[in-house]
Amino acid sequence: MPSRLPDEPDTLAPNQALSGAVEHETMLFDRRRTTPSAARSFVAKTLTQWGQTERLDDIRLCTSELATNAVLHGAPAGGQVLVRVELHATVLRIEVHDGGNGRPEKREARETAADGRGLLLVSAVADHWGVEERQGPGKCVWAAFHHGVVPAC
Repeated sequence: MPSRLPDEPDTLAPNQALSGAVEHETMLFDRRRTTPSAARSFVAKTLTQWGQTERLDDIRLCTSELATNAVLHGAPAGGQVLVRVELHATVLRIEVHDGGNGRPEKREARETAADGRGLLLVSAVADHWGVEERQGPGKCVWAAFHHGVVPAC
């Protein structure tokens, strides 16, 4: 069941800390209107190749929301957005990096507003989410999803 803290991003408990990834893929996108769709497709293709599709709709939704926020509020004009998918033993993590200042915050959108619900959706759907500083400019906004144990090769 997704974590639902009222005002702050979730953090993984120490016993859930992410160690080395079993699999990972990264793709860099130019800051464009089409970036959220391209990021969603990249993540879906990667997860399908890994055989990790049990929560694909939730993961695609969160990827889209995080990438949209990066394009609209994070990456500066002419900048880029990096999307990383990490598969760990029991957690799948999606990261969206941008070079912008500021820290995204979950907020209540007005009922009639056409936008402003992205992080509310992420916090409702993902098991955990958060924001991390990066070396240099920008930030990493991530969402994590628990999954079954990865089969041994």
